[in-house]
Amino acid sequence: MRSIALDLGANRIAFCEMKGEEVKTRLTVTRLSGLERELGPNTPAAVVAIEACREAWHVHDVLTAWGHQVVLVDTTRVRALGIGVHGKKTDRVDVETLARAVVRGTLPRAHVLSPHRRELRLQLGVRRALVATRAEYITTVRGLCRAHGVRIPTCTAEHFVKHARETKKSEAVIQLCEPMLTMLERVEVQLAIVETKLEELCAKEPIIELLATAPGVSRIVAAAFVACVDEAKRFDRAHQLESYLGLVPCEDSSGDRRRLGHITKHGNAYVRALLVQAAWNILNRGADTDPLYAWAKALEQRRGKRIAVVAIARRLAGILWAMWRDGTFYDARLLGTSSAKGLRVQAQSAEDRADAMARVAEKMKRHMRRPRAVLKGEKTSVTHGA
Repeated sequence: MRSIALDLGANRIAFCEMKGEEVKTRLTVTRLSGLERELGPNTPAAVVAIEACREAWHVHDVLTAWGHQVVLVDTTRVRALGIGVHGKKTDRVDVETLARAVVRGTLPRAHVLSPHRRELRLQLGVRRALVATRAEYITTVRGLCRAHGVRIPTCTAEHFVKHARETKKSEAVIQLCEPMLTMLERVEVQLAIVETKLEELCAKEPIIELLATAPGVSRIVAAAFVACVDEAKRFDRAHQLESYLGLVPCEDSSGDRRRLGHITKHGNAYVRALLVQAAWNILNRGADTDPLYAWAKALEQRRGKRIAVVAIARRLAGILWAMWRDGTFYDARLLGTSSAKGLRVQAQSAEDRADAMARVAEKMKRHMRRPRAVLKGEKTSVTHGA
């Protein structure tokens, strides 16, 4: 098969084909369609390397449909191939380096998400942007009001517009804040639409409801975890997943000296942040009968809250992975004190499983209070927490 690499840029695509150790063809095009002559459906099959990026999944699907074998390259390990070394990095150099790695067969592969998980991940991205926009507007409105000596009562995000309008303030402050309050109403409506789509997508993924039985884990946390990991069995053990999510400490050890630092923060920052939020929920609202909560409180006493929260997030990731791998719900009675390996399918009865699903259904009902109203030309009242 032919050995080809593509460097996908925002405005240009660099193409390089190798024949043995020699460069056979170089091209630069502005669109993927410009490569049909070299990679179209009627061309000889090729191994095509592309770095993981925004359009990588789309390019992967198109090239696969054209009959080629596409390799998605892990961008965190491309320096080992020689990309960017000696301070020399251009599209022309990078694509040739990738093409030579195709010939050698030394490409560090990245995982390609399944189509349904891609859709779930994209919808989560839209929701994340809307929630961030809402938070920014709320912060701005509160700041503008405080600058005029007006304080809006503390409330949840879904009730903010109502409280802001009911708070007594001067006409100048009203005119100043009204554009953002109007936009907040529209953001709430769009958030309702996106969350409805997310519910439909989550309904097709039974594992999401199963993972949501864990303490502190909502549908959004479980959905983001599933959309990021895609397949639990691609990891051999929990520590590999924890490292993949950037929740393990970085290490600088040599000889007899071992030095551990802060967590690496590699991998999906959104999923990592959601797991940390879930960890705070466990630490602050956990049940006394839950061994995970007891372990977290003991760790807090020894190391402090911040370190304890990160450790809980790391362990929670391992527990979710084990639940997914074994197809089990969260059962505090079966959770070991040192690892997530205590979760076993055979130890859980059908009655216990039904009770767990009922509890998670009630949890979902509390977290998804937003009515299914959709804006149809007139203002629609929408309430829901982030």
